[in-house]
Amino acid sequence: MCLLLGATGVGKTLLLKRLQKLTQRDQLFDLGETPVTLPTVGTNLTDLNLKKRRITVRELGGCMGPIWHNFYTDVSSVIFVVDSANIAQISSSCVQLLSILSAAPLRGASVLVLFNKRDMPCTITLMEMKSLFRMDDIIASAPQSVTTLEVSARCGQGLKEVLGWLESLTRT
Repeated sequence: MCLLLGATGVGKTLLLKRLQKLTQRDQLFDLGETPVTLPTVGTNLTDLNLKKRRITVRELGGCMGPIWHNFYTDVSSVIFVVDSANIAQISSSCVQLLSILSAAPLRGASVLVLFNKRDMPCTITLMEMKSLFRMDDIIASAPQSVTTLEVSARCGQGLKEVLGWLESLTRT
């Protein structure tokens, strides 16, 4: 199981819909119109059919942050999404990420941190985001394998790399 986590409004639902569409087709550039999404209240379970295996992704609504820990059992990977266009949310996202990385049940899980909304005009650069999050320190001290990527769920930038990351986890 892969958990998809992040604050409310960071683009988790759109990301999941886009990834699902990409795994149903072989064409990265034919995402079509941006689907309408609503903030997730509760959870969404979605199966992604990768090249070698099917993986179940459980998206947890951002408003459920205080009880995310109840869903940490039997998790092999975590995708944590950050809105790189919302500077007011960065400190709380960093605290959430540190909480996830320090959770005992997730010590063996691989973690992917996605800096989303790269297509927005006022985003913070990847170097600035990594500096604000102190990603080098986090990666050095986390018991998990931590990877970072820039994405735009809306226009499709970086989604192929997300699928590649998920695919690399299933090669055992």
